[in-house]
Parts: sequence; structure tokens; C-alpha cells
Amino acid sequence: MPNKKSAKKELRKAVKRQKDNNLVKSKAKDLIKKTKKQIEAKDKGAKNDFNNTIQAIDKMAKKGIIKKNAASRKKSRLQKKINKI
Repeated sequence: MPNKKSAKKELRKAVKRQKDNNLVKSKAKDLIKKTKKQIEAKDKGAKNDFNNTIQAIDKMAKKGIIKKNAASRKKSRLQKKINKI
């Protein structure tokens, strides 16, 4: 546990950031799962959800929740699946 006042404040900030990042990450994971299910079902609405998923992945990369290359890899794999439809 931190002893200094500034360290305690940093801990509070870190906990808040972690909670926000986990929320964003879980929403993006849900979008990815939803898009994958639509792709497997060969649904025509998959392309709309694909665009929303790409935006969510880009936001995660921009905020530093995931790394840039990880975001590119996720987008690339989804794009390959979309192109097969």
C-alpha cells in the first residue's frame, strides 16, 4: 500500500483507469464475437457490424488499451473472414 499522499492518489487514478479500460475492452470483445457469429451465419448485416467493430478496435489502440500491431492483426483477421462471404 502506498504511504505518501501523491502515491495514494495515483493508486486511485490507476484503479479508475483500469475499470474504464476493462469496460471498453469487454465491449470491443463482445462486438468481435457478434461479428464472427454473423460471418459464420453468412448474414448480410455483418458488414455494418464489421465497421463498428473496426472503429472500436481503433479506439482501443488509440487509447493504448491494446497495442497498435495487435489492433492491426485483429482487424486483418476479421477482414479476411468478411471477404470470404
